[in-house]
Amino acid sequence: MTILDRIKKLSKSRDKTVKEVAIELGLGENYLYSLKNKIPNGQTLEKLANYFHVSIDYLLGREEPKELSEPIDLAELINDEDVDWDKWVSFDGKPISEEDKLILKRIFGNQLKD
Repeated sequence: MTILDRIKKLSKSRDKTVKEVAIELGLGENYLYSLKNKIPNGQTLEKLANYFHVSIDYLLGREEPKELSEPIDLAELINDEDVDWDKWVSFDGKPISEEDKLILKRIFGNQLKD
């Protein structure tokens, strides 16, 4: 699978076209299509990896995305005092706000630790 194939797959999972992704990243409209036969520079690889929340190694075909083999029991996880919620919980790759933490606490019965 080429870098372009992986970008197409990732774009589709976000309901975006490859062209839309290129524009959002500030690249030329057709630049990503040129990756069928070449490897982008490090800066572009980093932009793509950050955009799709994958590793550069995944984009280069060196690793497959990690998938959970079994479901996580949310009730168990919430009660685990060793969980650092600032590191574990994020939205779109960014830490959640204090307001969002309060909402989660309300949803889960104040079981999340401060």
